[in-house]
Amino acid sequence: MSTVGRTKLGSQGLEVSAQGLGCMGMNAFYGSPKPEPDMIELIHHAIEAGVTFLDTSDVYGPHTNEILLGKALKGGMREKAELATKFGVKFVGEKMEVQGDPEYVRAACEASLKRLQVDCIDLYYVHRIDKTVPIEVTVGELKKLFEEGKIKYIGLSEASASTIRRAHAVHPITAVQLEWSLWSREVEEEIVPTCRELGIGIVAYSPLGRGLSLGSKIAENLSKDDFRKNSPWFHPENLKHTQNIYERVNEMALRKKCTTSQLALAWVHHQGRDVCPIPGTTKFENLKQNIGALSVKLTPEEMADLESIVAADMVEGDNYGGQIVTWRDSDTPPLSSWKA
Repeated sequence: MSTVGRTKLGSQGLEVSAQGLGCMGMNAFYGSPKPEPDMIELIHHAIEAGVTFLDTSDVYGPHTNEILLGKALKGGMREKAELATKFGVKFVGEKMEVQGDPEYVRAACEASLKRLQVDCIDLYYVHRIDKTVPIEVTVGELKKLFEEGKIKYIGLSEASASTIRRAHAVHPITAVQLEWSLWSREVEEEIVPTCRELGIGIVAYSPLGRGLSLGSKIAENLSKDDFRKNSPWFHPENLKHTQNIYERVNEMALRKKCTTSQLALAWVHHQGRDVCPIPGTTKFENLKQNIGALSVKLTPEEMADLESIVAADMVEGDNYGGQIVTWRDSDTPPLSSWKA
């Protein structure tokens, strides 16, 4: 019997596991790709344990993460899972670019369907917002894909409040994916309230602060090709400051008889039933630990204590260091400016 439970994302009927699985690190950005048979076994184990909401993107690899998910979901597993993927970020050489014109939207979707070996994607996100294309144009093409039965629900990732509103006016947005953790809380000011006003579900990626919930020792385990080495969060001088915060969070975790990571993940779960965190892992033990976070109960007083320890402006450094577009700079031109 699964202890994970289910939750509804948004107002259009999508139901997913209360905790998802971010699959990015199996192939991309967090060091060398992991052995495919091991990752397929991990995905199967997650699904059987009740973690059925799987998150990927065409840029992870690129492409190899979707291919992995396609293989993992064969043989009856597809019917047990809710599959989310994304489009809009691509590599041109070593440079990352964002694209959201209608032709690209359709081509990206068709390619993802083939790699995933499915007829329909459950939740299809705009991974990053193309600032040269009105969001109405991008979502307009997604609406066509919805009407053709190629996608069931539409999502946005790292979108500003105004972009979310404009997109939602074209076609209901089911979920907004954003970075939200004890360590990254700027979205609470405007993005989260906007989603709640519009009845849009929230999918929290990096809910463990990309490893900050392990304290400064995370830096010792980063491989040379781990993108976090370039993130200001993980610069030695900033990690020293973060370590002080970690030690105070760890004191509470010891009192709660759970790990610091479980406490941090439980904090995200306690943000509301409209929030689904998608911690990523490549290890069976970490998956078990993450599921265990669902059993950690926090009182309002404990939530307040945690939030005072990790105040919204206490973590030193920017999470991306300006390397990629986020909700902070995702506004698009007005629809009237578009020449098809």
